[in-house]
Amino acid sequence: MDKPGIVVTGVAGRMGQMLVRVIAESDQARLVGALVREGHDWVGLDVGVAMGGGDLGVTVSDDPVATIAQAQAVIDFSTPDATVAFAELTAQARAVHVIGTTGLSDDDLRHITAAARHAPIIRAGNMSLGVNLLVGLTRRVAAALGADWDIEVVEAHHRNKVDSPSGTALMLGEAAAEGRGEALSDLRIPAREGMTGPRTEGSIGFSAIRGGDVVGEHDVIFAGQGERVVLRHLATDRAIFARGALTAALWGQDKGPGEYDMADVLGL
Repeated sequence: MDKPGIVVTGVAGRMGQMLVRVIAESDQARLVGALVREGHDWVGLDVGVAMGGGDLGVTVSDDPVATIAQAQAVIDFSTPDATVAFAELTAQARAVHVIGTTGLSDDDLRHITAAARHAPIIRAGNMSLGVNLLVGLTRRVAAALGADWDIEVVEAHHRNKVDSPSGTALMLGEAAAEGRGEALSDLRIPAREGMTGPRTEGSIGFSAIRGGDVVGEHDVIFAGQGERVVLRHLATDRAIFARGALTAALWGQDKGPGEYDMADVLGL
C-alpha cells in the first residue's frame, strides 16, 4: 500500500488501455481508478474484464470526483475540456496530474496554470525519452544554424488523430524557435495550399500526414543551400508513451506545486 495509487482517465481509449496494462505490470505503482465519460458501456465493469482480460480489482467509473479523491496521481490523455476539469479535481486532491492531452487552447492552459498553484502538474506533448532528446537536439541545432536555414517540422499519425499539428510537432517547433531566440507564434507557418509565394526567411513550417495506424513519426528538417540536416524520431509502440507517463507520475510524488515537463522528469 506504500505504492502510489494512480487513476487513469479515458480507459476505453487506446492510450488509456495501454496505461492500465503498464501500471498493472509495474512494481512501483498501483491502479486505483479507471475513468470513462458519463454513461459509457464500461461503467460498473472491472477494467481488466472490460479490456478483454482478467479481473484487476478496479471498477470503471464515470464519477471523477470520487475516483480522483483517492489518487496520488492522475494520468490523463483525454480531451481539452475534460483535462481542464480533471486539473481542478486533481489539484483539490493534491495529487500529481500528468497531462498528455494535446490541442489545449490558451484559455485551457490558463486554467491548468491556476491548478498548478496547488499541486504538481507535468504536461508534455510527448512523454517518450527519445522525443524529448529530439527536442533538445532541435533547440541546439537551431541555435547553431542561421536564419537562412529553413526549418520544417513534418509529422505523421494514425487516421483517427483529431488535432494538427500534433503536440509533439509543436514542441519541436517551439524548441526550434527558442534556439533562434524567438517565439514560435512569430515564426510559424501553417499548412500551405495554393499560390503562397516564397517563404519568409527564419520561418518555421509544419506539415501533417494522417493515415492508417501510424503511431507517430516526426522529422525536423533544416534546409540550407546545398545541404540538409534531418532529425528524426519514429515511434513503433504506444507503450513508450505510457511508460513515460508512469515515470512522470512517480517522479512527481515528492514535488511541490508547479508546472513541470518531461525535460524536468528526465533531467535534460
